[in-house]
Amino acid sequence: MSEEPTSTADARRRVTELIRQARICMLTTIGVDGRMVSRPMALQEAEFDGDLRFFAYAASAKVRQIRVNPEVNVAFSDQRQHAWVTVSGTAQEGYDRARAEQLWNPILTTWFPDGLDTPGLTLIKVHASSAEYWDSPSSTVVNLFGFARAAATGRPPTVGEKHEVSY
Repeated sequence: MSEEPTSTADARRRVTELIRQARICMLTTIGVDGRMVSRPMALQEAEFDGDLRFFAYAASAKVRQIRVNPEVNVAFSDQRQHAWVTVSGTAQEGYDRARAEQLWNPILTTWFPDGLDTPGLTLIKVHASSAEYWDSPSSTVVNLFGFARAAATGRPPTVGEKHEVSY
């Protein structure tokens, strides 16, 4: 995988683009017993300025885990773009009605039937400390061909670019 240097601004811009396109992610927290726990979440803010936001129930396991150990990871995958992003950071829980109103989407009533008045509704904010992304401009078929060639030649495949960025 290529790791050519890119400007921090370009890398941050690309992370934002990839997150915006994917929208669904896996939020990983650390359980009270020390094991990692991942679950799918829908991102509530498409603009990524170093913070990600999610709606949740204040009494949920993920919120309890964040209160004990705020270190989290958020992983996005966009199969259409052949791209992946992982964001490491610190999470906190807190309800801000004004922010919730800005972020609310009617589809959320599926999980929160009383909308913004759902008892126990809260927001999780993840403040990113770093992000990595893998960007593959090729199709799945081209990537599979590259893997087959690598297996035959014993040389690692070139499947795209990997970049890291700090926040």
